[in-house]
Amino acid sequence: MSRRPTLKDVAALAGVSRATASLVIRDERGPSAASRERVRAAAAALGYVPDPAAQLLRRGRSGLLGVVFTARDAFHADLLDGVYPAAEARGFSVVLGAVSPARTADRAVAALLASRCEALLLLGGRYGAERLAELAAEVPVVDVGHVGEPGPVDAVASADDEGVGAAVEHLVALGHTAIAMVDGGEQPGAAQRRAGYRAAVRRHGLPERIVPGDNTEVSGAAAVEALRPDLPTAILANNDQCAVGVLDALRRSGIGVPEQVSVIGYDDSQLARLAHVDLTTVAQDAGEIARIAVGAALDRAEGDTSEPKHIRLTPHLVVRSTTAPAP
Repeated sequence: MSRRPTLKDVAALAGVSRATASLVIRDERGPSAASRERVRAAAAALGYVPDPAAQLLRRGRSGLLGVVFTARDAFHADLLDGVYPAAEARGFSVVLGAVSPARTADRAVAALLASRCEALLLLGGRYGAERLAELAAEVPVVDVGHVGEPGPVDAVASADDEGVGAAVEHLVALGHTAIAMVDGGEQPGAAQRRAGYRAAVRRHGLPERIVPGDNTEVSGAAAVEALRPDLPTAILANNDQCAVGVLDALRRSGIGVPEQVSVIGYDDSQLARLAHVDLTTVAQDAGEIARIAVGAALDRAEGDTSEPKHIRLTPHLVVRSTTAPAP
């Protein structure tokens, strides 16, 4: 056929009514064994495949999972790579709501709700408990990127304080005693990463040195200037993009990495794995985070009413070429 076969075509070829064909396709009771055999043979001959979107709409459902993400966040791109297959395996399609300097998270959420999404993933842990509760009253919500005090919705994230602690331990083992951190400000996960850094340097009796920043390369480069002229022998950045800014500023100034200054990022995004970057970083398991978050959201959409689940996954350090023994 030159067009997609329909249920009407299957019924006509099988010599049964459309209602009978529908019952067979949905594997419901009623049709005789002979009718079932003819309908299934006709469907196979025509290459008929039920349209899941149409089936959902007939049941008053959209089959859509909305995802709010930050357009310029490399780790969010990695998370999306895991969201799509996890959602499709459950018969759901993904609708994206991008957040950018010109578009707020609230606008992205409003657009997804207007699209009749059955559940939302909020990447970045950007909302407080009160706002999450408001959203959860409208649609199931999973907070991805921050697990703090027990809240009103399911949440899944990495144990960021432990991840940064592992990074500090790595640097201390390499002999570094002057370790600075480029802070993430109000960015998702920044408070936990900051706390992990402070606890780790205090544990080793080292001085604390935190400079303001965010999750951009520009802030990483600015942090290097703020640390001059007394540069530390190691710099931790709040994420990989910020770390790349640190690398660029150091190398442009003729400062060897890692010979003079070691640099560590966070996320193990695709950016960190580029051959010319080869960044030592703390890896979050984006695929597992996505799988758990999608499962929780769609379970809620399909009727799960259990208490909210709060899941923290342990990240791990990936050592590459930007760290070395202290000079």
